[in-house]
Amino acid sequence: MSEIPAPDSYKSISSPSSGVYRDLGSKFISLAYPVSSEEEIKSILSAVKKEYFDARHHCYAYRLGQKGELWRVNDDGEPSSSAGRPILGQLLSNELSDILIVVVRYFGGTKLGIPGLIKAYKSAAADAIDKTKIVEKTATKELVVKFDYISTDTVMKMVRNSGAHIISQNFDLDCALTIRIGVSNAEQLKLSLQENGFSVSD
Repeated sequence: MSEIPAPDSYKSISSPSSGVYRDLGSKFISLAYPVSSEEEIKSILSAVKKEYFDARHHCYAYRLGQKGELWRVNDDGEPSSSAGRPILGQLLSNELSDILIVVVRYFGGTKLGIPGLIKAYKSAAADAIDKTKIVEKTATKELVVKFDYISTDTVMKMVRNSGAHIISQNFDLDCALTIRIGVSNAEQLKLSLQENGFSVSD
């Protein structure tokens, strides 16, 4: 009997990897990266384009977030939906998020046609995924709790009981905690704290 995944869990990759696919002289180098933001993705894409400056195409797909709610594909000059979509298809079929795959193409002089391109980009992306380890991640969010010093024990007990992790704390006349908690438990803790008169912001 298969295990039921935790409500906040999702799959990503543990570390960068690379793969390759060749067809009729064209070489497709695939590069997979674990990522957590669009800023990080932009930085990686810039670095890849500099390193593989002599390649004909730099096509990619990425997904971000627990449910892959933020995603994008780019064909970079290849015929529409012949590159980015097949790469995205591998992310979807492996149920991966917080991941970027770039496939760099060196043109071999012979056109592959749309079916050939789809197969090439799909196969290259699949090879990069095969070369890394798939891991389970937990979707979390940060909350900032503000309270007066006299309420410290009450707030700390509520936070500990919720399973949240304290990122930073400030105990002064006005106190504040920054905590990280699983998405599925965040709203309940927020409501409980607010019902007790404490200020909570995302």
